[in-house]
Amino acid sequence: MRYVVAIAETSSFTRAAERCLVAQSALSHQVARLERELGAKLFERTSRRVRLTAAGAAFLPAARRCLEAAEQAASDVAAAVGEVRGRLEVGLIPTVAAVDVPGALRDFRRRYPQVRIGLRVGASDDLVERVKAGDIEVAFLGLPTTAHPQGVNVRELAWDRHVAVVAPDHPLAVEKEVSLERLASEVFVDMPAGTAGRVQSDQAFEAAGLVRDVAFEVTSAEYMARLVGEGLGIGLLPSAYVPQLTGVTTIEVTDVTGRVEYVVWARSGTTPAARAFLDILGLPEPGKTAAAG
Repeated sequence: MRYVVAIAETSSFTRAAERCLVAQSALSHQVARLERELGAKLFERTSRRVRLTAAGAAFLPAARRCLEAAEQAASDVAAAVGEVRGRLEVGLIPTVAAVDVPGALRDFRRRYPQVRIGLRVGASDDLVERVKAGDIEVAFLGLPTTAHPQGVNVRELAWDRHVAVVAPDHPLAVEKEVSLERLASEVFVDMPAGTAGRVQSDQAFEAAGLVRDVAFEVTSAEYMARLVGEGLGIGLLPSAYVPQLTGVTTIEVTDVTGRVEYVVWARSGTTPAARAFLDILGLPEPGKTAAAG
């Protein structure tokens, strides 16, 4: 099953063998045995590519679940004898500032070196769904005050406000504070429409009865700041995040709405690694905090 998953993800027997640290002939032999046992071909091979057959596509999700269950079983046994191992999948938004995530992972790694860690950077709404689906154990979010994570355990971390960021030579750069009405006449760089990172800004302008021009949409706050620094537009970013940026000037916004950062984790099935990471963060054991939604 591990070989099948590797081939499906790499579209190559050669790369799958390299990932699994086995000879390609051994990998091919085991896959052929599995196909004979199942009575169906799992892959179509041509001179250019390898792709799943219909049978392979049907087999793949169950194979992944079996591998995850086997890994979970091994992790649970290790936890029962005082060890924490397996994998920890952590999700975070690019602008998380309430927690020093690299520092927390450093402390976690020192204490639990057997755990393999995956980081997934994405939008808050998507991270919540991935936590509910079990793809991610713990995620750090940022949402407008009008939103709240649903279907997961949640702990509020911090409140924050957006500030305006402009190029150092922008006419507004000499101002200490500015209103949304003044900003509305500017060209903006922002996150994609509909994302949690964008909703707060959109709601603030809509509540003030203002319309703005978002000429550039980007998925990275760091790249957003780079475009702002080049004078392509101005932006709104969390005040706790902007100190780490260079090449832009920060201005307080007098009438912007608030933003809340959260950490969320699954309501059930928390892994030993996830429980250990929550402990590093100083959070209660799952089940001792009120669930959202």
